[in-house]
Amino acid sequence: MTKKTEPVDFTFNISLSILNHLGRNLYRSFTTVLGEAISNSWDAYAKNVWIYINKNEKSFCIKDDGDGMSAIDFQNKFLKIGYSKRKDGDDGSKRGRRYIGRKGIGKLALLSCAERITVVSKVVGGEYIGGVIDNSGLDTAITNDLSPQDYSLGKWERKKIGKYMEGHSKGTIIYFENSKDEIRHSLVFLKKIVALYFRFSLIDTSFNIFINDEKIDQECLKELAEKTEFLWEINELKDPYIESLKKGFSTEKNEKKKLAFRKDVRGFIASVERPRDLKIMTTDEKIGIDLFVNGRMRERDILRHIPTARVVESYLYGQVHFDALDNGVDRFTSSREGVISDDPEFKEFLAAFSEKILNHVLNDWDKWRTQHKKDGDPDNEDIPKKERKSRELFNLVSDDYSPPKGSKNKSKIDGWVADLASDAQHNFASYADCFISENLVRRYIEEKPVALSPQARNEITQRKANEDAAKTAGNISIDIRHTGRGTSYLDMKYLANLVDKNDTPTGLHHDAKEYKPIRDALMHTSLLTSVAKLKLKTVYENLKGRINTLLAK
Repeated sequence: MTKKTEPVDFTFNISLSILNHLGRNLYRSFTTVLGEAISNSWDAYAKNVWIYINKNEKSFCIKDDGDGMSAIDFQNKFLKIGYSKRKDGDDGSKRGRRYIGRKGIGKLALLSCAERITVVSKVVGGEYIGGVIDNSGLDTAITNDLSPQDYSLGKWERKKIGKYMEGHSKGTIIYFENSKDEIRHSLVFLKKIVALYFRFSLIDTSFNIFINDEKIDQECLKELAEKTEFLWEINELKDPYIESLKKGFSTEKNEKKKLAFRKDVRGFIASVERPRDLKIMTTDEKIGIDLFVNGRMRERDILRHIPTARVVESYLYGQVHFDALDNGVDRFTSSREGVISDDPEFKEFLAAFSEKILNHVLNDWDKWRTQHKKDGDPDNEDIPKKERKSRELFNLVSDDYSPPKGSKNKSKIDGWVADLASDAQHNFASYADCFISENLVRRYIEEKPVALSPQARNEITQRKANEDAAKTAGNISIDIRHTGRGTSYLDMKYLANLVDKNDTPTGLHHDAKEYKPIRDALMHTSLLTSVAKLKLKTVYENLKGRINTLLAK
């Protein structure tokens, strides 16, 4: 008789090692850990989050006054990996806040930065419930390949966290013991990081974050604001940091502009005086243009995805808020530290941002920097390289003629200097052209050698006499010219004439005649008309070609 086989129902059985793959080995940044805890508090409708750092004891605590959890919530929601409040289509907006959390695995970040983590919570009128996650015990359980149901949390001790319970009527407390070295940074650093990366604490007045009982606000970013030169606002973003920036701006130092973009995007881009101003103290952290979704940073420095190879990038920082990116599709990496790079909507956003926003910023930055007598963008080819370098030299020299701050006529004199900028941009480069070309022709004549004509000798005699008279009048007895050779007294007209008469005709003399009147005005530091500038440039191009041909022989 054949024995009947009983039907068997098969089910998944997950090893605790999944915690390493999903959480403990993914989260590398202490900022990310803080972010997960703060985001959980936001999703629990907390009004306040308190972060307490005790560097001496290598511990820290994160406490909120949110809804809290009952024992059932703690077991079936907090400890259920993958549980999401959004599972029934609720995005939190009915209570005035859209949820930040999505996958239900962010809580695993809490396991990555300390040996023991105590989690306790209570609802209004309830008692504290919770437990202790001991990472050493969890390691043993993982080594032994235990299932989640075979590992129980430890009992929490009031003596360790009692001081954080005082005056706490509801919410959650998470206490970290024997933390890793992530909290080695100063409190000033941590306050700045929180102020930068958790903007909803600054924008939404119903949500506050405190570190060691000091509220995080725009004052934590005061140093960055003071080093900011230019500001571009993208649509309308109500942000106290932006307002404080604009209040501190002055016409002598700063510029600002509003840029229109797609309606579901808001934010700002700003630039600092020097790239090193974006370094956060002595760390490797560098502020960039970050992408925020529902108030939480989701992508660090989006310029990594749209590099321009322009020097301007190293001066820029800002925040772009794109809440519509959270529209039911999960676009965020498992580590929650970025957006999936090939997501179509993200790529479309980056392309539009580059064209409609970034290009304007790059061009404005170069123009404004130049106007404010600073080095601009050498990669912007709208200004020829020679003229750009001339402008930079002018900026350096003109600083010597700016009256001290508070001087009676400072504004007027600074205006006079500024009026010379565009002419200097042309004249400085033109002088360099004259200096090099004429000295090369002198060397050619001396090297050949080319005999001096009677007219050239007469010109040299006359100019030497004029120089001697001027030296006598000025009581100067030193030699002025580096060389006493006669050619050093001749300008391009005479030099070109010598070359053409003593060599195969090059046409140099013809161009030099056109060149002379404008060249003389230039050498006497006169301001040229736009027509004269164009003529000088055209004639010099001819001269340069002829001189290069001559030297090639």
